[in-house]
Amino acid sequence: MRGTETRRYLRAGTRRGVIELRQLLRSGKEMGGHLVNVLVPIVLAVTVNDAVPGTELPMGHLMIAGFSAYLLFQLGMLNIPQMLVTEREEGALLRLRATPGGIPAYLIAKALLIVGMAVGSLVLLLTAGALLADGPLPAGPAQWLTLVWVAVLGLLAVVPLGAAIGAVLPNPREALALIMLPSMVLLVISGTMFPSTRMPQIVQQIAALFPLKWMAQGLRSALLPDSALAAEAAGSWELPMVALVLTAWAVLGFLLAVPLLRRTTRRESGSRLAGRQRKAAMGGAGAPVA
Repeated sequence: MRGTETRRYLRAGTRRGVIELRQLLRSGKEMGGHLVNVLVPIVLAVTVNDAVPGTELPMGHLMIAGFSAYLLFQLGMLNIPQMLVTEREEGALLRLRATPGGIPAYLIAKALLIVGMAVGSLVLLLTAGALLADGPLPAGPAQWLTLVWVAVLGLLAVVPLGAAIGAVLPNPREALALIMLPSMVLLVISGTMFPSTRMPQIVQQIAALFPLKWMAQGLRSALLPDSALAAEAAGSWELPMVALVLTAWAVLGFLLAVPLLRRTTRRESGSRLAGRQRKAAMGGAGAPVA
């Protein structure tokens, strides 16, 4: 019986995920936003003519590698919380409570959607970078393998964390406001736009606490030649540490996300939803309902 239920949830989640991917591709506004995220690093790579300090490597190559990590980070830390909060406000989570297997199918669909967005974003950025900015690509099978495992582990590190954040944020407007500024700070200090060695030591230590720094470092190891090691603080790619830190964040994210999502779904009711919608209609969307 359990195996039959699991297959049913997988089929339902896959169908829902495919539908959401199709809706994404047909939405000009959402696709435009993703294209802008890809266009920005390409423009920077074309216009910045400096070399990475201590090397002859174009700074644009480092930026493309760094923004590849940031696109994955953004999916977990910006897109996932907004999806969860928006769908909660629209009553989607409440409807899932009344649907047998609704929560597992929902999570499978969201996983498929995020994987599709991640693969599409990386392929588009790296292909456009290679064609328009002579950007970097993995040099061999080992580098391709590194690209894959760092991307997968990076998603596992940030998607559950984003889900946990989305479970506690009050509404879509505050969701964007509360997480955008920290994300932009991490973008600057994590070595995605320029070598982290340019930052003060204390800033480097702060950046090392968060997954973006290690995602960017892992993807640089996959995309850049070893000559780029001259700009790395440790003088090496530290791939075991990349794996360790991202795994730790993945475990922490799951430990936080599962109980928070359960609590959020359990606490949803028609009266709470109606109350939030009344407050939003009266211009008080920023105030949570007790």
